[in-house]
Amino acid sequence: MTLALQSFQNALPSTLEQGFIYALMALGVLMTYHILDFPDLTVDGSFPLGGAVGSSLIVSGAPPAAALLAALAAGAAAGLVTGLIHVKLKIRALFSGIIVMTALYSVNLRIAGGSALISIPRDKVTLFRNNALVSALPEGAATLVIAVVMALAVKALMDLFFKTRLGCLLRAAGDNGRVVTALGRDVGNVKILGLMMANALVALSGAVLCQQQRLFEISMGTGATVLSLASVIIGVNLFQRLERMRATTKAIVGALLYKACYSLAIALGLLPGDMKLVTAALFLAILAVGYRKRKGAPADA
Repeated sequence: MTLALQSFQNALPSTLEQGFIYALMALGVLMTYHILDFPDLTVDGSFPLGGAVGSSLIVSGAPPAAALLAALAAGAAAGLVTGLIHVKLKIRALFSGIIVMTALYSVNLRIAGGSALISIPRDKVTLFRNNALVSALPEGAATLVIAVVMALAVKALMDLFFKTRLGCLLRAAGDNGRVVTALGRDVGNVKILGLMMANALVALSGAVLCQQQRLFEISMGTGATVLSLASVIIGVNLFQRLERMRATTKAIVGALLYKACYSLAIALGLLPGDMKLVTAALFLAILAVGYRKRKGAPADA
């Protein structure tokens, strides 16, 4: 047990780094699952899409900021396609996401030049390496600082957005679409906007992760939906009584807790191949606890 705890402590910096990077994806899924009530499986395709676009541009010599912006745009385009299929063609939300997710596998492979892997050379300038910002930050802490700042910046922007009229319409589209219609807006267009924003954040997370690991692989999106959903549900369910805590904060904390559980399981001797089982068990436990709390709540709660 002592060795396991020591191993967990040694992995803690990397766990926090990836936790804040995955928090960007959790914030995107928060928008579709928690706010729009839209089961969007596009995430499994838009996450590696951001990684493929960003990594390809970095390898070709593009600056990190441009690679991240391109990943954002690519993710927004994926969300747009999902939204159009759902709204204009009247395809169910679940099927719309599956269609786009399936198509994106081939698109990502094309972007990666037909290769399942893209390795970013050490001499390339990335968000976490070979740039002035990293040189100015304390050695060994630069990656964590940048990941924290990015996650908190996106959270702050989302909080500001949801205070705007358009943000309120997005909330209304998930709660009661008739309210949006009564205000003279097309609920379908509002949903499309939400899907674009959500998948843009998911693709951004994929691009940032690839720059941090200096590696893109075509299968990196497998299970991304479950991972991000688990993060959101962990945060929302565990802190549901803390009404003053914003949903965006809960999503970030949920992502950190998920990655901490993942690292602890590895430290205890579980193999990487066992982690899908651990994720499923954790997911089920949180859902069961949330259900029991709702069932035991007073009728007027």
